[in-house]
Amino acid sequence: MEIKTIKRIAVLTSGGDAPGMNAAIRATVRAGFFYNLEMYGIFRGYEGMIQNDIKKLESKHISHILERGGTILKSARSQEFRTPEGRKKAFENLQKHKIDGLVVIGGDGSLTGAHLFYKEFGIPAIGIPGTIDNDLAGTDLTVGFDTACNTAIEAIDKIRDTATSHDRLFFVEVMGRDAGFIAINAGIGSAAAATLIPEKKMPIERLVERLKARTKAMKQSNIVIIAEGGKSGGAAEIAEKIKKQLPYYDIKVTILGHLQRGGAPSSLDRVLASKLGVAAVEGLMQGKYDVMAGVINNKVVYTPIAKAIVGHKEVDEYDFHVVKILST
Repeated sequence: MEIKTIKRIAVLTSGGDAPGMNAAIRATVRAGFFYNLEMYGIFRGYEGMIQNDIKKLESKHISHILERGGTILKSARSQEFRTPEGRKKAFENLQKHKIDGLVVIGGDGSLTGAHLFYKEFGIPAIGIPGTIDNDLAGTDLTVGFDTACNTAIEAIDKIRDTATSHDRLFFVEVMGRDAGFIAINAGIGSAAAATLIPEKKMPIERLVERLKARTKAMKQSNIVIIAEGGKSGGAAEIAEKIKKQLPYYDIKVTILGHLQRGGAPSSLDRVLASKLGVAAVEGLMQGKYDVMAGVINNKVVYTPIAKAIVGHKEVDEYDFHVVKILST
């Protein structure tokens, strides 16, 4: 494969926003400036690429964004980019700006777009895993995951105050799509009575028995963490099933939802995003195309995007073991 001379790099954020995306944008742009490259921002993801919403970036555009949640480049999902015609229009717009490298910050759908774009038009692209779900192979952590876990735990701590005051049973639903990483971490970090994740099905009968045992042990509060996308249903559905078998419980349901996407990124997410932003630019310059930059065992690695988006990332078995022991 021929290593191309990179002179102009464009960066975009796509899909759901995640805390730390701005830190990744900042690091990408500053790394580009360090290597005397011209840096461009594509606004509203692939939709902005199609609409030619592309602007040259200067230092002033990335000042004081490290600590901000969300993304200054905005984000959107583009149905048109899913079509060959849409991608061709996007490619023509990149050519107008003479852009010869692309950094895509997002989850599996966003990285799939970068992969297709490289295969069809040969634009060198590197992905940065920006998703609170932590469901991409090729990295121990994704940008935004740690902050989302902290947000969930802080919210659950507040819920516990009222749960204890009123002897209530709370079912709290956290995000994660079809992955249980946030739920497991929130379960351990908030001393949950039980944690239900898509990867491990817990029969309702077993949950009922656990709650009965906790009642017998006179536990002061009961909080059950439910990962969205679970096989047993969402928090409201499971709460309804439990109410039928344990009618004496005062049951409440809280769905944390998009609260987990916002807020200032944690120290860990700021550092991770910064490392990956620099790694993305350096990877492009070294001829590493169609890959995702990630961190494994605190070392930067590059994983083919095709592998990162289809590789099955399992919840750590020991984490699941810990949450079971600590919830008894």
